[in-house]
Amino acid sequence: MTDAAELRRRTKELLAAHPPATTERLDFLRARFDAGLAWVHYPEGLGGLAAPRSLQAVVDAELTAAGAPDNDPRRIGIGLGMAAPTILQYGTEEQKRRLLRPLWTGEEVWCQLFSEPGAGSDLAALGTRAVREGEDWVVNGQKVWTSSAHLARWAILIARTDPDVPKHRGITYFVCDMTDPGVEVRPLRQITGEAEFNEVFLSDVRIPDSRRLGETGDGWRVAQTTLNNERVAIGGTAIPREGGMIGKIAATWRERPELRTHDLHQRLLGLWVEAEVARLTGVRLRQQLVAGQPGPEGAGMKLNFARLNQEISGLEVELLAEEGLLYDDWTMRRPEHVDFTGRDAGYRYLRSKGNSIEGGTSEVLLNIVAERVLGLPAEPRTDKDVAWKDLAR
Repeated sequence: MTDAAELRRRTKELLAAHPPATTERLDFLRARFDAGLAWVHYPEGLGGLAAPRSLQAVVDAELTAAGAPDNDPRRIGIGLGMAAPTILQYGTEEQKRRLLRPLWTGEEVWCQLFSEPGAGSDLAALGTRAVREGEDWVVNGQKVWTSSAHLARWAILIARTDPDVPKHRGITYFVCDMTDPGVEVRPLRQITGEAEFNEVFLSDVRIPDSRRLGETGDGWRVAQTTLNNERVAIGGTAIPREGGMIGKIAATWRERPELRTHDLHQRLLGLWVEAEVARLTGVRLRQQLVAGQPGPEGAGMKLNFARLNQEISGLEVELLAEEGLLYDDWTMRRPEHVDFTGRDAGYRYLRSKGNSIEGGTSEVLLNIVAERVLGLPAEPRTDKDVAWKDLAR
């Protein structure tokens, strides 16, 4: 079994053969993947060594100390956090070998074609149709709030393949090539001024059956793997103490004593403690991941992440008084990732409003926590056994 000493040895061999100072960034990342040091808990040949997940920190520490480049995880977060674990669990061997390496190196960006104008919180009500024609599926529909669609080569897509069964049972999961004919990406300008999100129109897009993940009609179960990992990726990110938004307001508090009041001090102390509890809970959640797939606990983490971000950013604007009302740049841009800490307080305040929507609305996540974590009775669902085509819309 691969241990920490063996991983250090392999990492040193990688650095000796591909010195970061003289090796092109992409060449180094490809070599790291091929050496099994990309995500060590993945199987051999797929960027890993079938080692314990907890040992990834050993590799990362050695590479960071040597000044090795990373794969810009913020830019490719959807691929890393959502597409990759789903492909690993449900993909064919051919799909895994074709898709995982360029996903991890960042050569191919991924997006997520799940939400629709009429199917956001109730995702299983989606209406995008996929109809089988020979060896292809012909897809028509509209997706919305799609992060990184303007950058993406690939998308994870769920579509309705059988309208004659209840909504959760007639869905199939696909990998969609965003460069195919019929895929149109339009920007959605947000309250921040940016168009970080997009809407995507699918018009007679042909997807080979070889790019289906899981069985036909079993897409909802496959999608749960994606959604559980998405919530962990959003709410359980590893950060240092005073990382993220709480670090920005804490720094302002220390540097600007003239802004302090007793009331603001008490509120800041409370939020600092909550942020630290959330950080430590995230550490525990990531330790649980070592033993298996994420469960509904990720919903609780993501729920808390959204609430804390909104309360901290609101307090920061209040602390800064008139300065907090300023906004640095309303330019219409299509950014590659969200930069919460690199912008001003006004941006953080506005952008955090989306935290309670993206990755599952807070209202839906409260239901998940209630039913799947606390074991409370489920809400009555009158549409559970009704064919999708017969649902009121």
